[in-house]
Amino acid sequence: MKHDHRLRIATRGSKLALWQAHHVRDRLQALNPALTIELLVMKTAGDRILDTPLAKIGGKGLFIKELEQALLDDAADIAVHSMKDVPVELPEELHIPTVLEREDPRDCLVAPQHGKLAAMPAAAVIGTSSLRRRSQLALQRDDLSLRDLRGNVNTRLDKLERGEYDGIVLAAAGLRRLGFAAHITQCFEVDEMLPAIGQGIIGIECRRGDVRVEALLSPLEDVLARDALTAERALNASLQGGCQVPIAGHARIHGDELEIEGLVASLDGREQIRARRRGARADAARMGEELGHHLLASGADRILRDIGLLN
Repeated sequence: MKHDHRLRIATRGSKLALWQAHHVRDRLQALNPALTIELLVMKTAGDRILDTPLAKIGGKGLFIKELEQALLDDAADIAVHSMKDVPVELPEELHIPTVLEREDPRDCLVAPQHGKLAAMPAAAVIGTSSLRRRSQLALQRDDLSLRDLRGNVNTRLDKLERGEYDGIVLAAAGLRRLGFAAHITQCFEVDEMLPAIGQGIIGIECRRGDVRVEALLSPLEDVLARDALTAERALNASLQGGCQVPIAGHARIHGDELEIEGLVASLDGREQIRARRRGARADAARMGEELGHHLLASGADRILRDIGLLN
């Protein structure tokens, strides 16, 4: 029996995931005071396997599979995700009808002793879980010691404080949402480090055809974030990219126009194929797809084959 006045939100249990779920809950509650909203807190494979680099265990899709299964099993009505963790392909029965306004999409450095990347000493130890960040850091400073860093935002900050790293690179959005903006010592501009696909955007997933839930979510939709995300995910799809590969893409809105920039890099950062497109926002998906094909034709196909990501 369906309960029209109840909504069940599936979420991971990290502080950032809970912040996002609570944010969605509060927004929905403000619009629908009579709604009873419950949180279903789950532990995903990505949360359990913390001693192995993401690229070796299947990428960031591991952070959403259990949440999606809860939707498919009708144990939850919606799941709240960081869109940079969401693979290009979703289960056929599910979709993401709503995305929220974008937070700061940039990557940032947290390095209390040295502040900026340029001030880091030779062989400084920098922690990041992202091949995309590693490749772009290596291009800027090939003398750094880049080491894998797993765990949620709080865990990563704790490891830095214990002296395991000289600095760590994180998404600015997560730090800002958790109230850690003061820890940021340098924000990399997009020209310095191109962000991940969907970085800074919260997406809400539900079952296709669930009219009641889709109607509840509809007022939260942000059209600017949607158009940017549409272009970025089309780029990712055309590159056959997962979430944990040295692929970056970021779209910016300029009135009725959209500009998207994409990057495919070798793991050592020595080779980077980068290009951009600009056109009408209405053509967001086409522009993202065309940019991906252009990158492949410009040498990205060889880089991805060398890494084993293309046949």
